[in-house]
Amino acid sequence: MLELGYALSSEEFGPPDLITNARTAESVGFQFALISDHFHPWTNQQPHSPFVWSVIGGISQAVKNLSLGTGVTCPLMRYNPAIIAQAAATSAVMMPGRFFLGLGTGENLNEHITGKHWPPAPQRQEMLEEAVAVMRLLWQGGWQTHRGNYYTVEQARIFTMPAEPPPIMIAASKPGSAELAGRIADGLISTVPKRELVKRFEQAGGKHKPRYGQVTVCYASSEDEAAHIVRKQWPNAGIDAPLMTDLPLPKHFETVAESMQPDKITEDVILGPDPRRHIDAIKKFVDAGYDHVYVHQIGPQQSEFLHFYADKVLPHFKVDSKSSNGSSNGSKRKTRHDNHRTDESHA
Repeated sequence: MLELGYALSSEEFGPPDLITNARTAESVGFQFALISDHFHPWTNQQPHSPFVWSVIGGISQAVKNLSLGTGVTCPLMRYNPAIIAQAAATSAVMMPGRFFLGLGTGENLNEHITGKHWPPAPQRQEMLEEAVAVMRLLWQGGWQTHRGNYYTVEQARIFTMPAEPPPIMIAASKPGSAELAGRIADGLISTVPKRELVKRFEQAGGKHKPRYGQVTVCYASSEDEAAHIVRKQWPNAGIDAPLMTDLPLPKHFETVAESMQPDKITEDVILGPDPRRHIDAIKKFVDAGYDHVYVHQIGPQQSEFLHFYADKVLPHFKVDSKSSNGSSNGSKRKTRHDNHRTDESHA
């Protein structure tokens, strides 16, 4: 059964607004949310980038039924996977049965800050696979030691543990990452509504695991107003890999965006107030095989967007637009019995 979710944009909002947006999303009927984990925003026009694990703590106390995942965390360089294992375990304790860990191979934008060389994509995939192994080792409990190709963990034990480890989701936009997610993760996250990508995930072991797809939109009073907001607030929407993963600073994303045609920036974003366009975008993911679809609303009009969806979009998918019914919790408990989940970022 389809579940609909909401993207909490840490690049656009500070902690109080993110917590408020999560609470409102739950109240209008969204069943889950993913929150971005960045050190820098994509551009300097995006004014925020708070430490996501502090914000997750705040959200955990503000919602009752909403499930929450990172969308996504890179546990390769900026974070050691042992630290993410502890952070995710604590988050899962605060949100029993409602927290999942979205993982990916990251972007240079966030990971270069510790002074380490930015590795090529195949090496980052190897690092992610070992990082997942480290986290699952620590979630077994007890004192653990790991000495691998990329990470060393010496005599570490996580004392604050949830009843069950959080599911891991891996983000993927290309076949190799989708296969990795199917093989080692508990689920898939992607921005690509293509059946072929889901098929590769399923063939690698993800057949009965959840699949999360992200739709990017800008609800406003007109398409022109929405296009203006996207070009000002989220010009990175038109930037593709490898630039998305390899550029190191916000100013570099701004430079690339300035050289792009305006229509290129908005071509993959659903613009304006026509509910049919939003519904069709969600159905595109459903038709590709996704069973969870979450929506990133660009710009300041988050409350307006949330109530627009409650009135015009969620009812089309038979989602309760009055209050979240917690069905996402039941879905997660069920999928846990099938297999663990995993997410991978923009790889």
